[in-house]
Order: sequence, then C-alpha cells, then structure tokens
Amino acid sequence: MKNNIFINRYVMACAISIVISLVGYICMSTLPIEQYPNIAPPTVNVTTSYTGADANTIMKSVVQPLESAINGVPDMTYMTSKASSNGEVEINVYFKGGTDPDMAAVNVQNRVTRATSMLPADVTKVGVQVAKKQNSILQIVAVKSADGKYDDNFVSNYIDINVKPRLMRIAGVGEVLSLGNTYALRIWMKPDVMAQYGLEPNDVFNAVGGQSFVAATGSLGDQSENSYQYTMEYKGTLKSIEEFNDIVLRTSDGGHLLHLSDVADIEIGAMSYNYKSNIGGKPGCMFMVFQAPGANATEVNANINKLFEDLKPSMPAGLEFVKLMSSDDFLYAAIDSVVETLVIAIILVILVVFFFLQNFKATIIPSISIIVSLLGTFAVVMMAGFSLNILTLFALVLAIGTVVDDAIVVVEAVMAKMENGISDAREATRQAMNEVSVAVVSCTLVFMAVFIPVCFMPGTSGAFFTQFGVTIASSVGLSCISALTLCPALSAIMLRVTEGKKEGKGITYYTKMAYDASYNAIYNKYSNAVKKFLGHPALAWTLLACAAALFIFFMKNLPSGLVPQEDQGVILVDVAVPEGTTLHETCEIIKRVEEKVQKIPELESFASVGGYGMMSGAGSNYGTLIIRLKPWSEREGFNHYIDMIIGRLYYDCKEIKNAQVTPFQMPQVPGYGSNNSVNLVLEDLNDGDLTEFAKLAKNFLHKLSQREEISMAMTSYSDRFPKYQVDVDAAQCDRSGVSPATVLNTLGAYCGGAYIGNYNQFGKVYRIMSSASPEYRLDPSSLNNIFVKVQGGKMAPISEFVSVKEIVGTASVEHFNLFQSITCYIQPAGGYTEGDAHKVIAEVFKETMPKGYSYEYSSMSRELEEAAGSNATVLIYIVCVILIYLILASLYNSWFTPMAVLLSVPFGLMGAFIMAYLGSLLNLPGMDNNIYLQTGVIMLIGLLSKTAILITEFASERRAQGLSIPDAAFEACKERLRPILMTVATMIIGMIPLIIEGGAGANGNRALALGVVGGMSVGTVALLFVVPAFFIVFQGLHERFQGKEPAKTE
Repeated sequence: MKNNIFINRYVMACAISIVISLVGYICMSTLPIEQYPNIAPPTVNVTTSYTGADANTIMKSVVQPLESAINGVPDMTYMTSKASSNGEVEINVYFKGGTDPDMAAVNVQNRVTRATSMLPADVTKVGVQVAKKQNSILQIVAVKSADGKYDDNFVSNYIDINVKPRLMRIAGVGEVLSLGNTYALRIWMKPDVMAQYGLEPNDVFNAVGGQSFVAATGSLGDQSENSYQYTMEYKGTLKSIEEFNDIVLRTSDGGHLLHLSDVADIEIGAMSYNYKSNIGGKPGCMFMVFQAPGANATEVNANINKLFEDLKPSMPAGLEFVKLMSSDDFLYAAIDSVVETLVIAIILVILVVFFFLQNFKATIIPSISIIVSLLGTFAVVMMAGFSLNILTLFALVLAIGTVVDDAIVVVEAVMAKMENGISDAREATRQAMNEVSVAVVSCTLVFMAVFIPVCFMPGTSGAFFTQFGVTIASSVGLSCISALTLCPALSAIMLRVTEGKKEGKGITYYTKMAYDASYNAIYNKYSNAVKKFLGHPALAWTLLACAAALFIFFMKNLPSGLVPQEDQGVILVDVAVPEGTTLHETCEIIKRVEEKVQKIPELESFASVGGYGMMSGAGSNYGTLIIRLKPWSEREGFNHYIDMIIGRLYYDCKEIKNAQVTPFQMPQVPGYGSNNSVNLVLEDLNDGDLTEFAKLAKNFLHKLSQREEISMAMTSYSDRFPKYQVDVDAAQCDRSGVSPATVLNTLGAYCGGAYIGNYNQFGKVYRIMSSASPEYRLDPSSLNNIFVKVQGGKMAPISEFVSVKEIVGTASVEHFNLFQSITCYIQPAGGYTEGDAHKVIAEVFKETMPKGYSYEYSSMSRELEEAAGSNATVLIYIVCVILIYLILASLYNSWFTPMAVLLSVPFGLMGAFIMAYLGSLLNLPGMDNNIYLQTGVIMLIGLLSKTAILITEFASERRAQGLSIPDAAFEACKERLRPILMTVATMIIGMIPLIIEGGAGANGNRALALGVVGGMSVGTVALLFVVPAFFIVFQGLHERFQGKEPAKTE
C-alpha cells in the first residue's frame, strides 16, 4: 500500500464506491422481505378421518399402521400423532434442518401408500392426505356478519367458495386454512320410520350410490353413413335437494314408490358440527393464510389486502372483513424501529467522530464510508440467498459501529500526520496509509474470520448465526475496501491544515475546547497509569485469571434461552371447560371470557371459535380466542406491554367458574408449534395403562407447579370424559341370525354417521353425509328406537343386542415417536427463563416418575435442549480464537506475539456476561444466554481483537525501529489511545438506541446491545492496560525463540 493509486486517482475511488452503492441499492429494492427466514425444520402433515370412531379405535386401526410405515423415513427427527374422538387423525413428521421439504413429502407419501391396504375401508374411501406443513402465517382474518343476518356456516362456505380460491391463486400464498364448517348434503334418517318399511342404513346408502353417479354412455352414429353423429350424455350425480328427495328406495307391485324423503330429511348442512365461531360478538368465520417458502411477505400481503378491497363491493350486505393478525404488523413495526435506530445510530456515530476530530470534512469521510458499506451489504445479502428480515436488518444496525472503525483509523492517522507538521495532504495521506494499511487489513480479516465458523453450525442456531454473521462480516469487508480506496482519496483532496488560521468561536471551536480538556486529562492519567501498570507484570496475569473465572461463572449461571419472546401484538387464549361439556355450553362460557376481553383498554379486535383449542386441540369442551392489540405506538409504557396485559387477563378470568383460561403469545419463530410455552412430552415406554400414566403425569405436573421457577404446568389430556361402553350380546345375535358386526355397523351408521358419496354445487365438490336425525340419538333410551334387520327380514330394536355402561375415558390419544404420550405445557415464572424450566423439569421428573417412563421436548423447546446439550457454541468460540491466532501469526510472522491480542478477549467476554446476568437479575425481558447474546459475544471476540491489534501492530513497528520492548509498548499505547477511544465510543454509542428503544423487537435488541456494551466497556478498559503488558512478555519470547528482526529506519 506504499504507493496507493487511489490517493492520486480519486475519481476511480469514487467510481468504485458509487458502483457498490448503486448495486446495493438495486438489490435492497428487490430483496424478499419477511419477518424471519424460513429456519424451522421441514414438517410433513398426514391427515385423515374415520367418521364415528372413538380415539382408541382410531389409534389402533389407523394411526399405528401409518406410524409403523412412516417411521424411519430419511432425515426424520421425530414424529407426533394424535387420534381424536371426533374421528380426526393427524400425524406430523419433523425433519432435519436443510432437508428438501418436497422430497420429504414425497418420501412420506410413499410410506403412507404402503400402509393403505391395512386401513379400514371408511378411511381409504375418505383418503389419506399428505402435505408439506406451511410454517409462516401471513394473516389471520375473519369474515363476520355485522347485522347477524347470516350464520357462521354460511360465512364459512362463502369463504370456501368466493375467497379461498382467489387467495390460492396469489403468488406466494402456500395454504389457506379455514376454521369453520364446510357444506355437505345431509341425509337425516328416521330409524323408526325406516323400521316400518324394513329398511337399514345400507339400503339408503345403496340407493343413493345407485342413483347418483356418473357414467360414460358413448355415442350414436359414429362409423356409419348417417349425416350426423350424436354423443350420449347421462345427467350424472344428482344436484338438488328435490332430486335426492325423489330417490327411489323400493317399489311395490301396485306401483307405489317409496322415496328417500319418506324415511329421511335432506338438507344442505355442514360436514361436521364441531366448530362455532364468533367474531367480535357476531357470527362469522376465521381463516389463516400461510406463506409459501421464499415469497416476499410484504408483497404477498399487499396482494392479499388488494384482493380483500376488490371483494368488498360484491360481498353480500352485512358481511365484512376483520383483520386479526398480519405479519406486516410486527415486521413493519420492527423495521421502522430498526430504521429509526439506524438513523439515530449513524447520527450519534458521526457526532462522536466530529468530537474527536473537530473537523467537518474529516467527519464527512467516515460518514460516506458508512453509507457505502451498508448499501453494498444488501448486494452480498442477495448473493447469499438471504431475505431482508429482522435478523439481517438488526445485523446492519450492529455493523454501524463497526464499519466506521476502518475509516476512523485512516482519517485519524492522516489528521495525526498533518498535526505533526506535514502540510501536504497527499503526503500525509501516503505516510499514514503506509502505517495503518496492514493494521486495517489485519483487523478486518480477524473480524471476518470470527464469523466463518458460525456459518457451519447446524440447526436453528446455525441459521440465526449465519444470517447475522454473513451480513456483519460482509459489511466490515466492504468497509475495509472503502477505507483503502475511498477514504485515502477523499482525505488527500478534502483535508487541509488549519493551524495558524484564524478560527471563529463556532461549534468547531467549542468542540475543540471540550475535546482538548477531556482528552488531555484522560491521556495524561492513562499515560501515568499504564506506566505504573507495566511495572507490575504479575498484575496482568492475576487479572486475566480473575476475568476467566468470572466469565465461566457467569456463563454457567446465566439462564439459557433460544430466541427472546417479543411483543407481537397478538394474544391467543386457550379455554378448557369440564369434560363432556357440549359445544353450545362451551360457547356460553366463551362469551363470559369475551366480556373480560372487551374490557382490555389496549384491545383493537377479537374473535373466538368453540370446538378447538390452540393448546388443547379439537373437542366440544375447548375454545380459542384471538385478540389483536392496538399498535405499539398507541400503547407505550411498561404497563401496556403484552406480558402485563396477559397477566391482567389471566387473573380477571380466574373468577369464571368451570373454565381454565390460559392466555399466551404466538411462538416467536414461525413453524415451532402454536404457543410460546415449554412443550414437554411425557412418554410411556411400556405402552401400559393410560389411566395409570395419567395419574403419574398429573402428580408430576402438580409437583412441578409448586416450584418457584414455574408459573404454570398443565396438560390438555384428560381421562375424565364421559363415555358409554358398548357391549354386544353375541349369543342373542346368533339366536336372531344377525352378526355382531352388522349390529355395530348399523349402530355406527345411525349414531356416528357415514360418508356415502359426493355431489357438485357452487362449482365445488361436497360430501354426502348420512346419520340419524339428532332427536333419535339423545341418550341410551334412544337405542330402543333404532332397529336392525334379523333372521326372516324382521326388524328388532338394537337395544336387544347391545348394552351400554357409563364410563369415563380419554377424548384423544397421542403418540410421540410411536410411544404413548401426554403433552404438557410449562410456563416459567417471572424472572426465570426456559433454560431454568428445563433444569427444574429434569429434577422433578427424576423425583416423581418411575422407571419405564421418559420425556422429550418438541417444537422450539427441543431446539433449546439440543443446543444446551451440545458443545457447539463453546466449540465455535474455540475455533474463532484459533482462526484469529493463525491470521495474526501469519501477519506478525510470530507464534508468540498474537497471544498478546488473544489474552485480552476474556475480559470483554466477562463484561458481556456480567451485564447479561445483571439484566437477568433485574427481570429485563430477553436477558438470558440466547442466540442474540451469543452473536454479540462472537462479535466481541472480533471487536476486541481489532482494538488490541491497533496496539500490538504499532508496538511491533516501534520495536522494529529500535525502541526497547517496554518503550515500544508504552509508545504504542499513547499513540493509539485516540483511535481506540474513537472506535469503542462509536460502537458503544451506536448501541445505545437499541438499549432504550421499545416496541417491536425490543427484547432481542436489548439482549445483544447490552452484551456488546458491557463487553466493549470492560474489555477496552482492560486491554488498554493488559495488552501492552502481555506484548512485553510475548515479544520477548518471540525474540528469544524466533530471533530479533533487524531495526528499520525511516
């Protein structure tokens, strides 16, 4: 760099910077935007239904054959299964991060195909659906009937017919899930009337199937000499209720026809009656829109919103859209917060530079370098295949205090040369670049090397570290290019000697006075202090031992976490009422919860659905509320923070009798379950009695809830659901000439229902469902009015062959990796993190659960447990240090001198963990050993190494010029104090907006910023003293074992 061509050819330097900025700007405007990258592991969802079957029957006949076939599919990590009493089956297969989701779905589909022959006929008729599970929710929207004119079934099917198909055609929409009842043609049979005619359900099913079907009837006149050829067309499946009413069941010799309408009522109803929605006190239906992988979330949301506006004029009067959640809400709030922080940080950094240099022109140069580096980073982000998300934007904020470092070093060196008597700016720049170029390059290489190992970390942590690391490292690399090209060129043409010129008493004058007074005081005190410190070399080693011990202590005792939970502006509420409660009664209790919700001052809108709990699952005694809060700008202050709102709602709902109301937030990272609780799964390894397993689980949760670290420990599993056990009298069946299977099939057809075919309406295909009318299946006495055909064609009450006994049991059965399981939800108490909860769970499980039982974690909790159980983070720290050491060893041509730099790092790490630990003690949200803090710590290794290099590099140069080792170290300390203070001050002050900023994304910002500020503050103060002390020791070892280099002359 001795003949830096950019000093004389400043136009070339400017052209390079303009090209970098333009390319970066173009990439910035085309980058896909999303809240978080798609880092959740691929998941394949397998669903089907077995109408009328109970959970245990479904588990044995449907789930277990499917599980056995799917188990062991390539790259699978774990599998969850659930069989519900409403006939629904759901299996979720989770895969390793990085697995191709399309190939995963194909592999699962192939395994499912193998098991099809083992499934009941009713299940194969419905089919088994295999699909990639979409992770990222774009919007949760509801359509409500504002005037109450339409019921929720009408609204649900309006969405299915008019909204969902158009949404699915929008590029970037992966899936649309409606939480409502789908239309079906309902045949409500009358068992007593059918018995009078000697009919059974199969007679109805056969008649419908035999008279509502499609057929190919060929053509007439083809291959003939006729003038015309005619295609024959059969009307196909029946389309209207009148046509179904006219289906002929039987004819008599006298010509009398028995129609379906004579023995059943036919109507367009719902496929199931499991859900009841309420949107702000009005009937309606909710639906969720999921994002396709790689789509631009903001662009897709804009298209969705445009579609809603286009639909409004054609909607039936009284129907309107209600937005309950949009990814744009948190994303834009977080981006606005980051951009605001970015601007404030840039302004603060510029002010710090101006304070140290007292020269507007000198301040402009690093400012331009910041803009060029940040814009150029967008191009690297695009080339890396990343999106513009909270992680990459946050990394840019962190980069502000870092990218300015190289420019500061260059400009400060040029200013120092000019202050020491060199009047020609070009010559001052040339000499300065000769001195600092190696330091700038080595500092940059060291900092970038820190983030190389993190790019190879597996799993979710690796995805987070990679996004952070590549973004920050690329911005620093670009800042180095700018420092070696643009900064010397601008310095040569812009900086001028001001000494001797008359200076007015403006802002520069007063800034210079303030700087001289403060810096000279610091300089003099530091010079005296470091001189005394170098006289006691043992003190440096003592401090190093204390710092290392404190670092290990605080790192071990700081609670662990994965990602801080942020205020996303949406609250989910799970409502569970006593087992066996009807859907109607559940909805009445939900209304009482809604009354509490409407009193929330921060409320913007809400909706509820009965029959499904976000934590509890499907069931008539469960419900869910989705609460949308006002924007963050309208609820500033700690009392309006979402955790406080959740706490108030939880205590307000405690007075509601016969209801367990659990408000919670959505998971911070999409794709990791439906809640932000600790997801714990208890396993019965012996497949024993479920009742005994449930007792042990309840005792475990009771003991766990008594610990101070736990605020809530619950499970949705219950074995207290009222049931009727059905027994068949085989002897009576044999005497009557009817098989037990026929008796049970008839009972199931009347009381459970059956799927008997399809019909077309509204441009869609709907199911034909048949069952006894509700008034014929109210209680056990109703069995007297249900008849089965026996020997001789006579009809006998089914109560003669079956008996029912009232029992209690479970409404759903779950498996986890093929083992019988119970899912539990744990919430840490205030001041404790999920890492603390994991430790307590391990202790209580060991105390309460006998052999033959185990536990595992699912969703985000599993990621945290795997991260805590591995040494990946420590290994990354070690590899980072080794890389830095090798780079410095190559630059210094010494195996010893780099140790002076590396041994300063533990002081900064200690400072970071002390700050985080203090934040944890103060119950600050997000202050645990999470990915954000770990990223800050990794960055600290690079930052502190960069700062230490400024001392060792100049000390080496002064030693090469003939000074003694102690004198070289002392001179380097004095010469490099100003650039060190400048770089550290810009970094710390650039972090301040992140610490004090509230709103969306504040917890993650605070965690990282406090760690960096603590580490830089403690680390810098320490290295200003220990680095020269260590340099004296290791430079001496270098000269002893590797020889002394010959002295250089200027």
